[in-house]
Amino acid sequence: MDRLISLEPSKVVAVRVEPGEKCRGKLTLRNEMHTMPVAFRLQPLNRARYTVRPQTGIIPPLAALTLEIAYHLSPGSTLPEAFPSSGDSFLLHSVVAPGAAVKDAPSSLDSVPLDWFVAKKKQVFIDSGVRVTFVGSAVLARLVSDEDPSLEEVREVLERSDPVWRAVDSVDPATGQTLLQLAVSRGRPDLVQLLLEFEPDLEYTGGSGRTPLEAAAAAGEALIVELLLARRASTARSPASAMGPLHLAAAGGHAEVVRLLLARGTDPDEPAADGRTALHLAVEGRRRDCAKLLVEAGCRVDARGGAEGDTPLHGAAAAGDEATARLLLRRGGLACKGARNARG
Repeated sequence: MDRLISLEPSKVVAVRVEPGEKCRGKLTLRNEMHTMPVAFRLQPLNRARYTVRPQTGIIPPLAALTLEIAYHLSPGSTLPEAFPSSGDSFLLHSVVAPGAAVKDAPSSLDSVPLDWFVAKKKQVFIDSGVRVTFVGSAVLARLVSDEDPSLEEVREVLERSDPVWRAVDSVDPATGQTLLQLAVSRGRPDLVQLLLEFEPDLEYTGGSGRTPLEAAAAAGEALIVELLLARRASTARSPASAMGPLHLAAAGGHAEVVRLLLARGTDPDEPAADGRTALHLAVEGRRRDCAKLLVEAGCRVDARGGAEGDTPLHGAAAAGDEATARLLLRRGGLACKGARNARG
């Protein structure tokens, strides 16, 4: 036999780091012996940084015991010295204890004599492979915010996180943004694609006031927009935002994003918070390519919006854009030509 105790779920302990909470993880030891109890001792090599509870104990045959491993942050620090992987390791000693009493399990915890683990007459098994990796929102937010984030490290932390935690929806305490919003703001489609594998909340607005799709549309990130649309992100304006994805793309002159949104069935006449449509915004910004796409998609050229109740034609006139004015007149005819705003 090469071991007395097996480790669950693995030899790598996931220690969760969350703002304002104790940093801790769990490791389950299972006695592989069918008839005899086994005594154990788990020691951190860096005793100033870690506390193990219980550190020693006796496990009945084929039974299991879960330990808590706590990490102590340096004063004033919110993150471990190294993450997500740590170079810190532990020594697990185990020895058969045939005469040990295990009827009252709690009494055997942290009370095993240390000389039991001295290899004189007994065979003591020593496992030095126990390691720590740090997970949690603080770790993920820092990894994603790095100038050159490691996809492998982000994936490792997400995979080692308990699904109940919804780690992929972790929020950066500094910005109020989710991991997905951070990836969008960095213009990283590869990182966005990785996060989408873990099914994040696509409609969260948080501190930015925009959904990931709205943020990507505003930035003209066509590939990211396409990835989000493939996951059925809503193309409608979110309640927290003054403008929806189509408004933001049109205002920014991002024709390819406008094309993608329209192809996905986005309502071209959806009003922004002030009543203006995407066509209003494209015309006012002299975004001719976007205006043409919207007109071809059937956007109403006589829609009114803004404080003065302007039509897109008013915007073209104010911008001195004769070419766009002609386009609107061809589509709106006399009704558009005779439209008046609040100023007449």
